[in-house]
Amino acid sequence: MAKMMGPRFKACRRLGLNVVGHPKAMKRATKGTSRADKKLSDYGIQLLEKQRLRAYYGVMEKQFSRYVKEAFSSKSVPGETLLLILESRLDNMVYRMGFATSIRQARQMVNHGHFLVNNQKVNIPSYRLKPGDEVTLREKSRKTDMFVETFSNNILNTLPYIAKDENNFKGSYLRFPNRTELPIIINEQLIVEFYSK
Repeated sequence: MAKMMGPRFKACRRLGLNVVGHPKAMKRATKGTSRADKKLSDYGIQLLEKQRLRAYYGVMEKQFSRYVKEAFSSKSVPGETLLLILESRLDNMVYRMGFATSIRQARQMVNHGHFLVNNQKVNIPSYRLKPGDEVTLREKSRKTDMFVETFSNNILNTLPYIAKDENNFKGSYLRFPNRTELPIIINEQLIVEFYSK
């Protein structure tokens, strides 16, 4: 399975945006380190925004293109549909629910089979959750102190479309989020324009 493996902080500096959510990611960023600091054409601006969104969710180009195609073929607004598809991925939800400190860690945990979705073991990071689905840390995995501490420490970071049950190591995907609730800084219209050419 292909995955983004480059240096995370360097990617953040290049993109001019903290896409990994780490407090020190932009510490060494100075004027001129970001692609956004240079004069870009309309195409360059759209491309940069697409790369930012891919980096937020750690998705490779081929898979991202499939999501875009699906979003365009839906009857809804393509940009918002694309964001909902990405947000509903299992690895992202594991990260949002506070089981992991980064999307990379969440993906690895899913790959290693630490989670149950509606009491069924799922080890596919791109598995798409539906509203009402429950993600639970496996009984066996609760013996790992790091997993327990991470979830306990992240219990206050809540999003309105996610419910957490700290006692049972469980998170629920309550509903599809509204655009304004997504904790990402992105202009999805630029990405729609990029793929509309």
